[in-house]
Amino acid sequence: MIGNLTKEQISNMLSSQMIGRIACCDVQKPYIVPIAYAYDGKDIYCQTTEGKKIRFMRENPNICFQIDFSNNITNWQSIIIYGKFEELSQKETESAREFLVNKIMPLMTNSKIHGYEHWEAREQHLDDSHRVKPIIFRLKIEEISGKYHRT
Repeated sequence: MIGNLTKEQISNMLSSQMIGRIACCDVQKPYIVPIAYAYDGKDIYCQTTEGKKIRFMRENPNICFQIDFSNNITNWQSIIIYGKFEELSQKETESAREFLVNKIMPLMTNSKIHGYEHWEAREQHLDDSHRVKPIIFRLKIEEISGKYHRT
């Protein structure tokens, strides 16, 4: 049976996962990549560095975001989100970073480096020509839908 997920099921699924796929587009072609995220019940928050997806989203803030969960080919759930990319201001960055760390880090193994400390260390120990500055952004949800298939 194929059906639509309820708003509550969509919210629960978004809250329980940590990897989604973000699709953005320049004038020529679409681009889709996996990204770690955190959902606050209203918007999606992500952290990355300068690159193709940030360049594309700055030029065209319209995005599509997708997550899924499957047990097998006939038992799955999928969510599609349409929204807008918003790069956060310096003032918003600290609370968003803390939110991301608190949501994502408990899901990682003990052998992983704590992400927040990792970014801080990189910023402090690299000279200006090699500094990697994290970019925190929000995906403002405009439209959301979810489907499921169960046998």
